[in-house]
Amino acid sequence: MALVGIATLLYYVFGVKVGTTTILLNLPLFVVAYIKLGRKFFIRSVVGTVTLSFLLNIFESFSGNLKIITNDKLLASIYGGLIVGIGSAIIFRNNSSTGGSETLSNIISKMYPQFKVSQLIVVLDIIIVGANVIVLKDIEIGLYSAVVIYIIGKMIETIGEGTNFTKMIFIVSDKYEEIAEEISKNLERGSTAIYAKGMYMKEKKKILWCVASKNEIVKIRQIASEIDKNCFMTIFNAREAYGLGFKEE
Repeated sequence: MALVGIATLLYYVFGVKVGTTTILLNLPLFVVAYIKLGRKFFIRSVVGTVTLSFLLNIFESFSGNLKIITNDKLLASIYGGLIVGIGSAIIFRNNSSTGGSETLSNIISKMYPQFKVSQLIVVLDIIIVGANVIVLKDIEIGLYSAVVIYIIGKMIETIGEGTNFTKMIFIVSDKYEEIAEEISKNLERGSTAIYAKGMYMKEKKKILWCVASKNEIVKIRQIASEIDKNCFMTIFNAREAYGLGFKEE
């Protein structure tokens, strides 16, 4: 949404249409996106950006006749952030963008995988909002925009990047082989036996380690408890999982 912010700034300074300016500002990014992210992403992004720009011009033309739902800027910021964030997340999950900071963030993330798209979008939007505050000399715009940016970032992270949250479970049991077999048979999930040593009893153990979805973890816990009611289990959140049975690179 960063380029929309620049387009909005130019609208207030020069009176040019937001939608048209948004398309023009995105042209250089489209070229880079085609080279770095491929033809499919390029085509989808062009469609998304043109559609967004067209709708911006339409709503701008009818803005004087539209009924205002609320005059509360905080409510507008919260619900606006939710709507934009959910929409952006859906677009990201389909390997596309609506241009601007979304396209630029995807390009940077492709070149430097250690940076998340959602984090880059927040940083870029903060820079543009800062420029708006300086030009328009209205700190309140910046404060409300910060709320919007935070919510958009969270929605993108939660829906667009975070729906693949997985769980890890460690099971300490003398019946680890039987538990592993039942997990494989009932859930078609693999598991790994890790050699360990219990420091309290000084006994050698094998810890069963398994990665699965949230729903599957509940079933794994039930399986382990039914086979060995005295087994010891610990469950952790895993940010992402890649490979067979999970997301593919």
